[in-house]
Amino acid sequence: MPAEDLRFADHPTTEASVDISAPPSDVFALVEDISLPARFSTEFRGADWLDGADRPALGARFVGRNQHPQAGTWETTSTIVEYEPDRVLAYAVGDPTNAAATWRFTLQPSASGTRLTHWVQLGPGPSGLTSVLEAMPDKESRILHVRLGEHRANMEVTLAGIKALAESE
Repeated sequence: MPAEDLRFADHPTTEASVDISAPPSDVFALVEDISLPARFSTEFRGADWLDGADRPALGARFVGRNQHPQAGTWETTSTIVEYEPDRVLAYAVGDPTNAAATWRFTLQPSASGTRLTHWVQLGPGPSGLTSVLEAMPDKESRILHVRLGEHRANMEVTLAGIKALAESE
């Protein structure tokens, strides 16, 4: 059993970071391509803008497609909830006031160029994970550790892919 006891009600998070030898503006140009992580992730399959949007902006929405060996395939609608060019891009999955999850990319200038951090918070709103947790409440912490580990692994490969692209330009 992992050392830290996790509960969904506490909105567990995980993150990964990477240093990239490129300026924040170059890195952000990659980050704001909402489908780019699909090139690297084992779960995320891509996204399309909704409501006539064609790029990130506060309130802009997109539908994302995902696939997981145990959960099958599904789509979610997300809303951009933070957007500061060259600094932050965050989106809430589902209802922005009660998100199933919130994902964020944060960029900070660094000595080498840019420190890029990818972060996720589960909840507070319901998601596909909710029914699994309700069916096995005695395994909640273990399930959350596994799910956060899957997210972190996909974040790490996504960050490595963004780094490779940014440094090759």
